[in-house]
Amino acid sequence: QVQLVESGGGLVQAGGSLRLSCAASGSIFSINVMGWYRQAPGKQRELVAVITGRGTTNNADSVKGRFTISRDNAKNTVYLQMNSLKPEDTAVYYCNAEISVTPGVFREYWGQGTQVTVSS
Repeated sequence: QVQLVESGGGLVQAGGSLRLSCAASGSIFSINVMGWYRQAPGKQRELVAVITGRGTTNNADSVKGRFTISRDNAKNTVYLQMNSLKPEDTAVYYCNAEISVTPGVFREYWGQGTQVTVSS
């Protein structure tokens, strides 16, 4: 059983910072891409940032220069440092990872989501 457990969400004023964490646990053989997505009320879920096992990153244009994704492969954990937060960043943030429990067979997993609310 593989689980992704997120932490670090909360309420912050505009211009503030938050750091999200997501730890993968269970019978994990390897992890490929890890990432963060978000879904605001009434909107579709959208990509925020992703990072490969080798550290290559890709950020949505809306967060470039403000959010930084990183990972600790030894801890099977991905982070999202969010600076200069704006009210439009308010959303439920979901962790996502491509994980194999059997060599060569990857499956996509999602965390339960963590609420980020930015007040103006």
